[in-house]
Amino acid sequence: MKLYALEYNSQRENLIISEHGRHVQKLINHALTIEDRTKRQSFVESVVNLMHQMNPQTKNVAEYKERLWKHAFRISNYKLDVDAPEGVVITPPNEDTRESNLGYPKMEKRFRHYGRNVQELVRKALTMEPGEKRDGFVEIIGSYMKLAYRTWNREHYVNDEIIMADLRTLSKGELVMSDDITFNNLKYTPPKSNRNRNQGGKNRNNRKNNRNSGKNNNRNRHRK
Repeated sequence: MKLYALEYNSQRENLIISEHGRHVQKLINHALTIEDRTKRQSFVESVVNLMHQMNPQTKNVAEYKERLWKHAFRISNYKLDVDAPEGVVITPPNEDTRESNLGYPKMEKRFRHYGRNVQELVRKALTMEPGEKRDGFVEIIGSYMKLAYRTWNREHYVNDEIIMADLRTLSKGELVMSDDITFNNLKYTPPKSNRNRNQGGKNRNNRKNNRNSGKNNNRNRHRK
C-alpha cells in the first residue's frame, strides 16, 4: 500500500491572488512549462475563461475580462510569453514602488494620553528661537496638555508642576518655563450645534407645556 505525505499550506508557495484559488495558480505555473507557444496561448486563454466562469455574477461587469488577463500575468510574475487580447495593456509595476514601506510614526508611550500632535508641537517649539514668541507657543502647548490630562484622567489631580515636568521630559530638558507661568488658557466648551440643539429642545418643551396648560384651562372653564 502506497502512502502519500500530507501537504500543509505552510509548505506551499504563497498565493499571489487568493480570490482565484491555488488551482488557478498551479495552472498558470504549468503554462510556463509549455514549450509550444501556440499550445501555451490556447492553454492560458482556457485558464482565463475558467477564472471568468468561477465568478458568474461578474459576467456583465465591464472590463472584467481585462482584469482577469492582468491577474494571470501577475500570478506568473509577468513571465508569461503569450499575447493578451487587443486593448489589454500589461505593464509590470515598478519594483521600487512595490517594496517601499511607509514608516510608522514614533511617539513616547508614557505620554500617549496627550496624543501624537502634542509631541509634534513640542518638536516644532524646539525649532523656534528662544524668546517671547516661543514662550507663548509653549504656554499654549502646556494649556492643551492640561486640558487633555483632565479629559482622560479625571480621577487624578493635575497641576502646572506636572505639566512642566512632562514638557521638560518631552523636550529632553530644553523647554524650561518660569515658575510663575500658568496653564489655564484653554477650557472645554461643547460645540455650538449641540448647544443650539439643546436650547431648541427646551423651547419645544416649553411650547408643549404652554399648549397643555391652555387646554387644561379651557376644560376647567367649560366645567364651570
